Amino acid sequence: MSQMSKIEWTEVTWNPVAGCTIATAGCTNCYAMRMAARLEAMGNKKYEGLTRKSGDRYVWTGKVVTDEKALAAPLRWRSPRTVFVNSMSDLFHIAVPTEFIEKVWSVMAATPRHTYQILTKRPDRMREVLSRPEFVVLPNVWVGTSVEDATVLHRIEDLRATRAAVRFISFEPLIGSVSGANLEDIDWAIVGGESGPRARPMPQKWVEEIEVLCRAEGTAFFFKQWGGKNKKSTGRTYKDRTYDEMPTARHISSALRQLPA
Repeated sequence: MSQMSKIEWTEVTWNPVAGCTIATAGCTNCYAMRMAARLEAMGNKKYEGLTRKSGDRYVWTGKVVTDEKALAAPLRWRSPRTVFVNSMSDLFHIAVPTEFIEKVWSVMAATPRHTYQILTKRPDRMREVLSRPEFVVLPNVWVGTSVEDATVLHRIEDLRATRAAVRFISFEPLIGSVSGANLEDIDWAIVGGESGPRARPMPQKWVEEIEVLCRAEGTAFFFKQWGGKNKKSTGRTYKDRTYDEMPTARHISSALRQLPA
């Protein structure tokens, strides 16, 4: 239901939803498709039928499942954790009922000791759902969207319009320049190159463009990886150091002050 994560910017993953569909070019080599196929092969019923073989790779079938049993996992964690919500899906996928999202929200509200990170490729639905009165803004919930290139910069506008304590962008896999991005009211930016056998390259110039934008807006800058076929060999050093900046209490309190009463 959950597991400790190797993702550099979080501690544990929590997957009350599994399964997805390809949205844009950033999804082409999604690691979750490969992982879902592997979990099904291992006999995990939750992932049964979520992917199909297409040529020499696995792709989503479009089936999405909600896991009521997984909802209680954070309630059992006594020590505070940073939690990536739905590494194997998208909480705001159209196939996830609003009623189930509300259940996830209730668990997060009941566990303020944890910090939750929700990442979506569908910020338009996220903005619409979270505008409803039953979804109060939670100080321990960060909401973000993926932006892989300039063709999806419009996602940032939906993110900016979403009621939230912290807003962040994952520029991963970064497969094109996003020099035109507007990071106003964006608290955190994660940058990373694609990894795996079909990894597309990420020139340093694209990373530098994002860092400049972050410094101009006071956005925390986190450099995750260069990526490539072997991400361990390329590492995560940028300009001779690592960048592990995270949103601070200042970001959170400032965001909360700007919310309407």
